[in-house]
Amino acid sequence: MYSILWLISTVIDIYIWILIASAILSWLVAFNVVNTRNPLVSTVGDVLYRLTEPVLTPIRRILPNFGGLDISPVVLILLLIFIRRLLVEIFVGAIA
Repeated sequence: MYSILWLISTVIDIYIWILIASAILSWLVAFNVVNTRNPLVSTVGDVLYRLTEPVLTPIRRILPNFGGLDISPVVLILLLIFIRRLLVEIFVGAIA
């Protein structure tokens, strides 16, 4: 059972880093630091978009409009951390 908990926790950690990378890349593109015509940037951006948008879109629909400020990645990261801690508490409580 510890292995399953470790795997779930690791997947959540990786997804959190993917969310952070996606947010940073979107800032770099918005401030013209990187050019989306570069094939590497375009490919990385497309992969990050495909990995994050299906989860972020429903959160964006629920959140109010903050005038250009997108806090949906922060909300999702907090939710993922909560889920991870909840799973640990449930798992440790089941063993005790």
